[in-house]
Amino acid sequence: MKKQLLFAACVTFVTVAAAHAQTVAITGGTVYPVSGPAIQNGTVLMRDGKIVAVGADVAVPAGAQRIDATGKIVTPGFIDASTTLGLVEIGGEPSTRDANAKGTDAIAASFRSWDGLNSESVNWAPARNEGVTSAVVLPGGGLVSGGAAMVDLADGTAAQMIRRAPVAMIAQIDNPRSAQAGARGELIGKLRNLIEDVKFYQAHRADYDRSATRSLTAPRVDLEAMIPVVEGKLPLAIQAERVDDIQAALRLAKEFNLKIIIMGGAEAWLAANDLAAAHVPVVAGAMNNIPTSFETLNQRQENLGILSKAGVTTAIVGNNGDGDEELFNVRNIKYEAGNAVAYGMTHDAALRAVTLAPAEMFGVADHVGSLQPGRDANVVIWSGDPFEFSTHAEHVYIHGRDVIAPSRQDMLTQRYKTLPPKYSQP
Repeated sequence: MKKQLLFAACVTFVTVAAAHAQTVAITGGTVYPVSGPAIQNGTVLMRDGKIVAVGADVAVPAGAQRIDATGKIVTPGFIDASTTLGLVEIGGEPSTRDANAKGTDAIAASFRSWDGLNSESVNWAPARNEGVTSAVVLPGGGLVSGGAAMVDLADGTAAQMIRRAPVAMIAQIDNPRSAQAGARGELIGKLRNLIEDVKFYQAHRADYDRSATRSLTAPRVDLEAMIPVVEGKLPLAIQAERVDDIQAALRLAKEFNLKIIIMGGAEAWLAANDLAAAHVPVVAGAMNNIPTSFETLNQRQENLGILSKAGVTTAIVGNNGDGDEELFNVRNIKYEAGNAVAYGMTHDAALRAVTLAPAEMFGVADHVGSLQPGRDANVVIWSGDPFEFSTHAEHVYIHGRDVIAPSRQDMLTQRYKTLPPKYSQP
């Protein structure tokens, strides 16, 4: 029996390895590298999970698998920059929620959200089938929520899915109650105290170990986790919707020389020039124009277009408004991008905002987000313009493998496509 299992494992390994080593040439489509201009009748050549050539005059090696993309669009795989995909399976079932840590006094900087990643989640497949190949999975709640990770939506264990972790430390300044503060001023004061304590701890580790320092805001593990943030090596992604909160975040970044990203940013358009001058990127959605709270009274769908035209680097995601897009309908990112275009963002800027821009924000642009030789082969062939409602992804490659497969939703649709005849009383 053991020999049979070993043989089966070897066959599987050889088959997978052969598939991985196969050279694939996508030919004839309109190729959007994102890092450069569109290429008509272009070719994308992939081998061993990497892109090896992109252009109009690429020679296709003998024996390569050819995929005819004539009349279709070829782009990098989309990257969703803010989701709890893989951390929350069913919102109403506590045992399947792993996105929020308790922390100490609402500080959970040492919380590694990716440690709870569920590689078997049924929510991965619908997202990748619609062209999402990577995502930033992040924690929530408290004042400092913990670390976020960039993951690939490929089959494998949780460890195999993680592309890089951490890619950001998550915090918020728009909800005093969640931060165990009574008001915004107190919340921002707590965050300022934490940053000062991290700097103090970093400079007095030996004294701290001898218990010869004053008491500090957070436990040692959280102070340690915050050091890359105060050193400017790890972005502090701050949830802030109201323009005053965004301005407060900018002041905090300037005061401590932090590298920050604004998450949510419903009223960011009101601070567009300040954000551009400070080179602070914004992660936001494009669907909603109706305020969901007092923090979003000036929300408008032109937000991303205004920010983009002002020179602010933007990434498009679901609306971050406790909606199902953030939880599991990550696939709606293409509709968000389409809405952003409808409300003033250029098509090229919107495409960049779901590919290369989030890759740059979270430090993985040397691997994904564009179609260039040497990048990982995360590539999508679309039936048409990816931002059109009727367009669908025909092929989705992650590390050079076509990963489209029936999702649980597809199987349920098939199962109940033919309903039983109506019951009639005999």
